Amino acid sequence: MRGPGTSTRRSLGAALVAVLGLFAPLAQGEEPPKVTCSATRVGRRVVVRPEALTLVAPELERLMRLGLAGRLEVELTLLRRRPLWFSERMDAARLTQVLAYSAKEGGWVLDGRPLASGVGTLELERVAWTLEEEPEAEAAFVVEVGVRLQVVTASSLGKVAQWLTQGDKTEAERSALTRGLLRTVAEDLTRRAEGRCSVQSPER
Repeated sequence: MRGPGTSTRRSLGAALVAVLGLFAPLAQGEEPPKVTCSATRVGRRVVVRPEALTLVAPELERLMRLGLAGRLEVELTLLRRRPLWFSERMDAARLTQVLAYSAKEGGWVLDGRPLASGVGTLELERVAWTLEEEPEAEAAFVVEVGVRLQVVTASSLGKVAQWLTQGDKTEAERSALTRGLLRTVAEDLTRRAEGRCSVQSPER
């Protein structure tokens, strides 16, 4: 005679199959995401305008149009180049924004701001730094940009699996394999890109 644990494991297994099917890994051969930026310096002020290209893959776009939101993390680092030595870190900034499809707006929004050009090219938030001292005219600077888009997390996938079982199972009742699968799927729904650009100065 099968105990209640058998039906529970069977229900949870079916839920995992449904979750894994819904959040399938991204197709191979897709164009990789890219990051570009333009940066200028006037006196002590440095302004950076980053952009992300093809960050939202077709499969992610489909899922987000169904109602999932993406957490967009942008990290920018200002470096000063030093001949024959490592670059010097001058400043840094980290931004977290929410990218979503709004049926009400009839398009994509980034932190509530409508994106007229869609998600093919994301114009990210501008960042400005003020250097402590005005550098000499021949000083050279570069900006490194890293972007990470995560549509769902392992925690949210776990909630979906629990909802599909229509039970009140605790986390302790889930196996380590189940949690590992959820983390793997969440990682598949994460897109990253890195890039850099030289800081241009009209004074040079």
